[in-house]
Amino acid sequence: MEWIEQLKKAHQTLRTQLLDQGQQNNPSINSRDWSWRFWLAVPLYPYSRRRTLRKEIVKDTIWTFDQLQGILYTVVPIRMTVVKLEKGGLLVYAPVAPTKECIRLVKELEAKHGNVKYIILPTASGLEHKVFVGPFARQFPASKVFVTANQWSYPLNLPLGWLGFPTKRTQILPESSGAAPFGDEFDYEVLSIDLGRGSFEEVALLHKRSRTLLLTDSVLSVPEKPPEIVQVDPYPLLFHARDNAFDVVEDTEANRRKGWQRISLFALYFRPSKLETIGLGEAFRDAFKAPERSRKAYFGLFPFRWKTDWKQSFNALRGGGRPFVAPILQTFIFNQSPRDVLDWADKVAKWYFERIIPCHFDAPIEVGPHQFRQAFTFLEKKPSTGEDTLRSASQPLPEEDFEFMRKLEENLTKRGITSPAKENV
Repeated sequence: MEWIEQLKKAHQTLRTQLLDQGQQNNPSINSRDWSWRFWLAVPLYPYSRRRTLRKEIVKDTIWTFDQLQGILYTVVPIRMTVVKLEKGGLLVYAPVAPTKECIRLVKELEAKHGNVKYIILPTASGLEHKVFVGPFARQFPASKVFVTANQWSYPLNLPLGWLGFPTKRTQILPESSGAAPFGDEFDYEVLSIDLGRGSFEEVALLHKRSRTLLLTDSVLSVPEKPPEIVQVDPYPLLFHARDNAFDVVEDTEANRRKGWQRISLFALYFRPSKLETIGLGEAFRDAFKAPERSRKAYFGLFPFRWKTDWKQSFNALRGGGRPFVAPILQTFIFNQSPRDVLDWADKVAKWYFERIIPCHFDAPIEVGPHQFRQAFTFLEKKPSTGEDTLRSASQPLPEEDFEFMRKLEENLTKRGITSPAKENV
């Protein structure tokens, strides 16, 4: 864990300056309200300090709670959604870190709409979601916790009680939404894919009255501008807006947007085709010569450079804001069981909804069932030629941006870590 502590110290000076500036502008802010002391369980940026932004999506009915997570300053939103129940009380989908600030914002809703009654963990493999459920549930002792059936943990498959879940209040989500205590207001369908060493699971939850679909990881949309939660601390945006180790960028709207768009490419492709890496020797030499302001993060190391036409990859990824399946799921997960994924997508697409709230990137996405179903056409063979190259019904993701993940997937398959992809259907 020594390297984690080093990274944390490297960030500390800048974060302290930003926090002090924020407190000067708003003296009522107490940074201790942002503290998350169990950050070592999942050591992702911003580590022990997590801001929470609440946003009303449907008036007096649905709210999102955004926090931040990432690595190497590649930061994206992680989101919890809270829904008001018709008979009073609240349902929570995919809890985030229960900091004092987050809990205070939830309790403000409780004071007006009733207690948190139900907490749903909508995934089996997403540690960044699972790690918060137990601590969150302890803050709301009257709530019941519902999880998908095939929960697992790595490297040891531990019981949920050992992972902090309140065992007496934790239940398996019933197979039929009609059997759930909240089934009169919600429909849900569970996607389950056996990955050999564990399962990928996702609960698509429809709030019928507001016509809102809640998703975890399966579908997302990338905004043109950085989300509000990412701009609370703009340094990661400015870090990725740089073109080299010597670059010192000013805090402008254009640079924030530039940094966000590159972050999106990093986060979703790992190494997009428009990104070139440089050798460690050159990276260290550049870091040594870089100005002091450029050495605040990672000791000045900046071991990559972007091609001049990198924006084309972002525009193709964004696709005008249309929903799509993240490349990592396309490459490593959904191709393991394309028929099951398509069957699940077909069932969800039979519902009537007007917006989607996923747990990452943009929200809400103002689309309906047709656009949702289009996101999964990459799993179908092209009817006219039999080729299985469709990635979106209208705007395919560039195949060259998948190259790094394709090679990684081939390597993992050769080593027996993952199974070979199945043919599209």
